[in-house]
Amino acid sequence: MVFSSLVFIFVFLPLFFLIYFISKDKLKNSILLIASLFFYSWGEPKYVFLMIFSILINYILARLIEKDKKRSKLFLIIAIIINFGLLFGFKYINFAVENLNLILMLDINTVDILLPIGISFYTFQAVSYVIDVYRGKVAAQKNIITMGAYIALFPQLIAGPIVRYSTIEKQLADRKVTLEKFADGARRFIIGLGKKVIIANNVAIIADTIFNSSSLGEYGALILIIGVLAYTFQIYFDFSGYSDMAIGLGKMLGFDFLENFNYPYISKSITDFWRRWHISLSSWFRDYVYIPLGGNRVSKWKWIRNILIVWACTGLWHGASWNFVLWGLYFAVILLLEKLFLNKYLEKLPSLIRWLYAFVLICVGWVIFRIENVNEIFAVLGNIFTLKSSDFISFLANNYDLLNYIPYMLIAAIGSAPFINNLYKKMSNEKGILSYVYDLWIVIIFLVSIAFLLQSTYNPFIYFRF
Repeated sequence: MVFSSLVFIFVFLPLFFLIYFISKDKLKNSILLIASLFFYSWGEPKYVFLMIFSILINYILARLIEKDKKRSKLFLIIAIIINFGLLFGFKYINFAVENLNLILMLDINTVDILLPIGISFYTFQAVSYVIDVYRGKVAAQKNIITMGAYIALFPQLIAGPIVRYSTIEKQLADRKVTLEKFADGARRFIIGLGKKVIIANNVAIIADTIFNSSSLGEYGALILIIGVLAYTFQIYFDFSGYSDMAIGLGKMLGFDFLENFNYPYISKSITDFWRRWHISLSSWFRDYVYIPLGGNRVSKWKWIRNILIVWACTGLWHGASWNFVLWGLYFAVILLLEKLFLNKYLEKLPSLIRWLYAFVLICVGWVIFRIENVNEIFAVLGNIFTLKSSDFISFLANNYDLLNYIPYMLIAAIGSAPFINNLYKKMSNEKGILSYVYDLWIVIIFLVSIAFLLQSTYNPFIYFRF
């Protein structure tokens, strides 16, 4: 089940809210846990047992870490091995086997296994929890229902943001929902729904038509640039839209999740981009990998090693394929260059040049991210940067329906900047007619989104595979 589905919006969510809000406060976490497990089991029921196992093992080991100080490190290691062992077994085992076969010329059979939805997200949440208990940053949760509600929390279960236990520890125990907060959450949910359904789903048609073509490696620069821009907008509005919906749902339940995106496409360096994109993931790797390795408080070579390790892991987190590792290392190299010497030169350049520099590099990164075949990655980038020509008119003649989606590209370009959001905030904070105009605009977004869902079955979600 996804948030951008009619079943979720008109069946699951109303029934859940009805039961949740008429229940006593002491039962709310139980209802939230049951609803979250039901939500997770909707697509693949057998993996709900994996979720329950994750809740139980992390609950037990966190209690042991807190209680037995002499063996707390041992219990932490066990927790990390179990959590990442499960992630490896489901997500990376075939990747490892394929590479072992290639390197050692073996013939080990791969395993036919379906990736549990959102396993990378809830695994990282569980690991951050047990580490924080070990560090003494949070107390181990003594109520297993509350622990289960945290791990399985359906608003952010399958696509983040990665919510730290420390962020919502108090809210798990005691949270209040006012009418104003619920309304704010509903508005945020609808804005995210609009991002996903109106923008991401429509620009995805352009991106998929170009990137899924068997002629991809032969296309000229103009066709490929259009495809890259479409994918650049698709992945942002798809993922940030889902994060908006998660944050909105959290507010409607009394939770305050941290922001996950901050207009990354207005960045003027790659360093700035990674402060704005998927903030919960980059901060997770910073706090639980980069800093424990020594961060930048080590020799230059060890610091370079730390950056490379963190970004190789960041790439691999996204998927079991070499293009993701290459994507992570690509950004690692750029970040190293910026920190070593580029930033001092970039700061002297005009803002437009700095933005163009960052945006081009970001788009190149999305080419690496989108195409699994490494040879094809270089073919596509080569065709773009050598300005290879092709019969663009013939391409349009065979795909003339793509012209219908150009307006969505323009909407995406405008929506990638904070102008519209700043206008929303100004309108929502005003009293009188402007506040009503703002709410009317939210209603329009909702109705248009529902209309799109009713007339189309095309509703992909990129981050499901993570």
